Amino acid sequence: MFDLDWFPKWNRENPKDVFGPAIIIGAVGGAVLVAALIITWGNPAETSTMQTGPRGSGMGVVELVANREAVDPTVEAYTSDAPYAPEEGDALAKDVYKNVQVLGDVTEDNFDRMMASITAWVSPDEGCAYCHGDDETYAKDDLYTKVVARRMIQMTQLINEEYEGHVAPAGVNCYTCHRGEAIPSDIWFKRSPVLQNVSGWSANQNFATLQSSSTSLPTDALEQYLLGDETISVHDLEPRASNEGTAAIQNAERTYSLMNYYANSLGVNCTFCHNTRAFYDGEQVTPQWAVANEARAMVQDINNDYLVPLKDAYPANRLGPRHSDAPKAACKTCHKGVYKPLGGMDMISDWPELATTETPVYE
Repeated sequence: MFDLDWFPKWNRENPKDVFGPAIIIGAVGGAVLVAALIITWGNPAETSTMQTGPRGSGMGVVELVANREAVDPTVEAYTSDAPYAPEEGDALAKDVYKNVQVLGDVTEDNFDRMMASITAWVSPDEGCAYCHGDDETYAKDDLYTKVVARRMIQMTQLINEEYEGHVAPAGVNCYTCHRGEAIPSDIWFKRSPVLQNVSGWSANQNFATLQSSSTSLPTDALEQYLLGDETISVHDLEPRASNEGTAAIQNAERTYSLMNYYANSLGVNCTFCHNTRAFYDGEQVTPQWAVANEARAMVQDINNDYLVPLKDAYPANRLGPRHSDAPKAACKTCHKGVYKPLGGMDMISDWPELATTETPVYE
C-alpha cells in the first residue's frame, strides 16, 4: 500500500533550515532599503561638531544637523519695530500719561510703540487688559501684573547695561524669556527639603524635578548656586583626602546636578566650557567658561534683587507649591535648550529703551 506518511518522515530524517536564509535575505533587503532611503532623503542621524578646544583633544559640541537646522517657531513669531528718532519738542511719556514710573523720559511715540510690543511679546491673547484691566484705566496699579511688568522692565535694563559680557551683542528683551507667554517657561521654585520628615541628605535627592534634570542628583542645586552663593566645588583631587576644609561628597553631587542642568539648558556637553582632562583647572577652560560664570552672577542678581522681592505682589496661585516662594529664573528660562537664545537674534538694536537705565540713546 502506498505510504502516505513518507513526506513527513522524509522531512524528519532530512531537516532543512529554511528560517536562517530567510532571515539573512530579509536583513540584507532591509539594509538595502535603509541605504536607499538615506541616499534619497539624507541621513537623519547626521551630526555636526562645533570645536571648542585644540584639535585632537576631543573638545567639541556634537549636534544633530536636523536639530540645528530645525526652525524654532518662537523665532518666527518674534516681532520688532524700529524706534522713532526723537525730535526737539516731542512730548515725553511722563508728561502725557499718569503714573509713568519707568520709561518716563521716552517720547510718547516710542512709549506707545514699546507698550504695543510688550503686549505682543508677553500677552498676545490677553492684550492690554492683562496689565491694565478691562476698564483700561492705565494709571492704576491694581493688578499685580502691572507691578511685576514695571519691575521686569527695570530688570531687563540692568541685564543689558551691567552684563554685556554675557548678553552682548544680541541683548535681551521681554521676548527672550516670555516667547509669547504671560508666564515664561522653565521658571523654578524651591523644592528642598523634599521630605519634611526625613533628616539627612536623602531629603534632597532621588526625585525627578526640573532642578535635577529628572535625575537622582540633588534637587537644591539651583537654590544653592543661583539663588544662594555656595561655592561650586567637588571633593579633593587627592585620594583618601581628609574631609576637613574640602567639599563634601554631597557638595560634589550638587555640583554635578548644576552642571547637568547647565548642559541641558544650553543643549551642549561638558566640553563647551571645560577641558575634559582638567575640569578643575581654571587656566585650561574655554572662553565660554568665563561667560557662564558671569551668567551665574547675573542670575543671582536678578533672582535676589528683582524676582524674589516680588513675592508679596503675586497672588497665591503664582507662588511655589512647597514654600510659597516667588518664581525664579535660571539658564533654561532664556536659553530654552540652545546655547544662543533665539539663535543669537538681535533683540536690542530696536529697543534702546531697554538697553540702559539712563535716558535711551537713539542712533
